[in-house]
Amino acid sequence: MNYTAIPPNTTFNEAEWLRVLFLLSDTEQWLQQQHTQHFYQLPLKQHKKLLRSSWYLSPAALAHIIERHYYKISRHPCAGKFTINIPELVAYIREAFTVAPTPVPDSVNLQRTLTTATPIGFDNQGNTVAALTIISNAGGRIITAFPGFIYSPL
Repeated sequence: MNYTAIPPNTTFNEAEWLRVLFLLSDTEQWLQQQHTQHFYQLPLKQHKKLLRSSWYLSPAALAHIIERHYYKISRHPCAGKFTINIPELVAYIREAFTVAPTPVPDSVNLQRTLTTATPIGFDNQGNTVAALTIISNAGGRIITAFPGFIYSPL
């Protein structure tokens, strides 16, 4: 058996590869610290509930949610929009962890829908809604969130 992973006429610069690996590792750790510190600036209690491995809101996911579904950002006019403030939105996302997940139709992802006491925005059909749907992967990494429900085609 041949266990060689490198083609015969290729050289592998292990020292350079290790240097880049450690640079990436250090950068990833620094970014994670920045992420945690930035989320802790939100006026919320129990910040750690957003950062646990079973329910994880990344900066990229939150940026996606705000860019697409926050009423102050007009980039996606046909998408549902949250009309609540960002700390309240993040608090609802954190709270939605307590809702039992269900499969997203025709997907490997999961959804949690949290019903709120008051309206939080309007859905993509223009209806005022008091529900928030969060989509995550099976591991709990949040992909997106939007006001309203996933509507299945009739």
